[in-house]
Amino acid sequence: MKLEICTWPEEVLATKAKPITEITPEIKELIENMIETMYGDDGVGLAAPQVGKSIRLICVDQSGPKMKEDLRVLINPEIVECDGEVESEEGCLSCPEFSGKIKRKESVKVKALDEKGKEVCIETDGFLSIVLQHEIDHLDGITIADRAGRLKKAMYRKKALKWKS
Repeated sequence: MKLEICTWPEEVLATKAKPITEITPEIKELIENMIETMYGDDGVGLAAPQVGKSIRLICVDQSGPKMKEDLRVLINPEIVECDGEVESEEGCLSCPEFSGKIKRKESVKVKALDEKGKEVCIETDGFLSIVLQHEIDHLDGITIADRAGRLKKAMYRKKALKWKS
């Protein structure tokens, strides 16, 4: 089932998500729904807070919704190593009509559990590194609007609040 995407500045997007302690049937169902939502909304990543669930769960697929060749489900992901710096143009499903240049680490090492509870470690750079950092930011209550400069963020807030009314 496709889920509704929460949009900035909704509170759930500004809250640090809680770790998952058990992979329940409800978590498995949420994973399936998040994957359907991510692909259905033409995304390459989706974090649980973006669908109103303040838990540490992300889905990413750097190949995108048309190819669907690199799906990864990560539970309680954390960046354990990073190096370098890169700037990239980013957009976000939770920040419609907003994009901007965001500074990220060039390479990351991420440890997490997969949907079966097995430990995984991803060492990557390039696009996947950026997607992972973007989604893990969501788990820490940070959006790309939060990473923007003060003026751009203020202008976007004014626009976003008009949509809500």
